Amino acid sequence: MANAACSELYNHQLTTLQGDKINLCDYQDKPILVVNTASKCGFTPQFDALEGLYGKYKNKGLLVIGFPSNDFKQEPGNDKQIGDFCKLTYAVKFPMITKSSVTGVNANAFYKQLIAKTGQQPQWNFYKYVVLPGGKAVYAFSSDVKPDAAEILDRITPSLK
Repeated sequence: MANAACSELYNHQLTTLQGDKINLCDYQDKPILVVNTASKCGFTPQFDALEGLYGKYKNKGLLVIGFPSNDFKQEPGNDKQIGDFCKLTYAVKFPMITKSSVTGVNANAFYKQLIAKTGQQPQWNFYKYVVLPGGKAVYAFSSDVKPDAAEILDRITPSLK
């Protein structure tokens, strides 16, 4: 359902792997770190750093949100399998959205907007986007940039409460 007070970038209702609903409009005044994930990827250990950032900064306003995708043929599982893997292997507590596409014509609507804002679509798993409050800027980071790298933290930390 559209929310008139919510900007277009945030006007998305998402469903987590556990079936919970997330309205991105609730986060439009906070920084968001968005990442496409896969459980069978060489970058999968980045879940540790993502969860570390979420644990450290969630009470200061940071939303870390994962989007499992099989676009690069490294996420064969269904939503339950992905959720179990993330919880049991990496103790992931940040929201993980139901499996979807993040590239090309089949990309989910939120990712299409991130790609349009940055001119960059994910080139691989664990490609990251930082969305500053109000969507005033969106930055893309390649998979080899760690979630807690200075270039990401430099974008996020000024917006934390």
